Amino acid sequence: MKPFDIISSSPDAASLTRLLDLCFGPGRHARTAERLREGNRAMADYDFCAQSADGTLLGSISFWPIYIGQSPALLLGPLAVHPEHQGVGIGEHLMQTALAAVDAKRFPIVLLVGDLPYYERVGFAVAPPAVRLPGPVDPARLLVKGGHAECADLAGLVRPAPELC
Repeated sequence: MKPFDIISSSPDAASLTRLLDLCFGPGRHARTAERLREGNRAMADYDFCAQSADGTLLGSISFWPIYIGQSPALLLGPLAVHPEHQGVGIGEHLMQTALAAVDAKRFPIVLLVGDLPYYERVGFAVAPPAVRLPGPVDPARLLVKGGHAECADLAGLVRPAPELC
């Protein structure tokens, strides 16, 4: 038996805030990806969390609707795993489970800001240079997942799309 279970739901707000503060620190609200969450709504159907047998929150993943230019897409994040439980596959299990749940016809592209060596394991690649975020980001950390046809000509400013919820 795995030391954790992946469940389809959002953790309670207080537990999630504690986990995100622990994983990303107080500066997490200043990051560029946070601009895409402001005034937006998380896609509840794609929220998953990892819990221990006693119900302790070990990890969480969420997605937010966005447009990349005129293309509908999802922003993955935050993906957080409690530091004491990293390295045992929780993050990868959360991603695999959540990405499998995404309606690829509705959202053919998923975007995130992260480290390529970690995320390429589940199919992410560096975004085309014409994809722009509403703030500074290292272009090597701007990653996309989608079919070749969807990503080849991807271009434009990334912006929140709460109307796609």
